[in-house]
Amino acid sequence: MQIRQAWPDDASVVAGVYVRSWQAAFAGLVPQHYLDAMDPSREESEWKTRIAETRWPSSGVLVAETEAGIIGFASFGPSQDISVTAEIGTLYAMPEAWGTGVGKQLMAAALTTLGQAGYAQAVLWVLEDNERARRFYEAAGWRPDGAAVVDTTGGAALNKLRYGHPLG
Repeated sequence: MQIRQAWPDDASVVAGVYVRSWQAAFAGLVPQHYLDAMDPSREESEWKTRIAETRWPSSGVLVAETEAGIIGFASFGPSQDISVTAEIGTLYAMPEAWGTGVGKQLMAAALTTLGQAGYAQAVLWVLEDNERARRFYEAAGWRPDGAAVVDTTGGAALNKLRYGHPLG
């Protein structure tokens, strides 16, 4: 597996990974009608824009690629909440790649890149009820920092917790 910077031509595959991962990871957490309505073709232009607007290395999208193609990705950039802090905005892999180490490798590459960009720490948001994701982040050294928000994705009130991780 290779971890590399994403390019705009990767947007359609990234959108597909995003949708498949959401539909599997958030089943039972996010309203099913919202998950069923997700469509990679509607997500593609947003991912193309995100990837094209990269300010490497302070923001960007990394992809995990095998011989079979892109199987996961992570996006990151400056935190919207805390100055001099980076935020991991997304970290998703195809459900069939879960448990293979792709997430760990993407996370490690993102944290290394953010450390090289001069950030002192990183944050991310995770659904409070997403126990699988919380175990993954905690095993990688992330810790809740006490911040919480309510997200209304799909019309449901979803509690999100912010996790922090030192860099460098």
